[in-house]
Amino acid sequence: MTIAASFGSDLVHVITSIAKGFANVALTTSLLVSLAMAGSIVWFAKRRPRDAPLSWGQAMAAAMYVTFIMFFFFGVVPDRWLNYAEGELGMRSDALLAGPGSTGWFEFLPVVISKQAVADIVTILIYGLGFNVSVVLWAVWQKRGTAPTEEVEKSSYGRPLVKA
Repeated sequence: MTIAASFGSDLVHVITSIAKGFANVALTTSLLVSLAMAGSIVWFAKRRPRDAPLSWGQAMAAAMYVTFIMFFFFGVVPDRWLNYAEGELGMRSDALLAGPGSTGWFEFLPVVISKQAVADIVTILIYGLGFNVSVVLWAVWQKRGTAPTEEVEKSSYGRPLVKA
């Protein structure tokens, strides 16, 4: 009976910790800025024609924008997560989650798993998310303008004919 009560209180603690994670302004803001910047690439890819000419200045601005997104995905967001995990969540190497000497759910396991290892795994998942988002964004950009469009009959003046 004590295991069920302990599990319930631990589950509530985990859920409230996740909710507090979104209350962490630096982590949430950096994540939202990254996703908004990625969404703007998808939005712009729908508007820009495939054969549009690209000037040197436009190419440099686009390269700087993509570099800034990568900086957020691979620098700011993982850093903010690690600071939050080590600070407010207390995911340090001396806080054991499983194994001998732990007070967690899996104290019977012969392998010692610290909370810092879990924080590092979440960091790896954040890097994986950033990598996958960047691959998807490149694919969206490269495939822009390839969708077939319906050709509408045009008049001799070049305007589309509309049947009433």
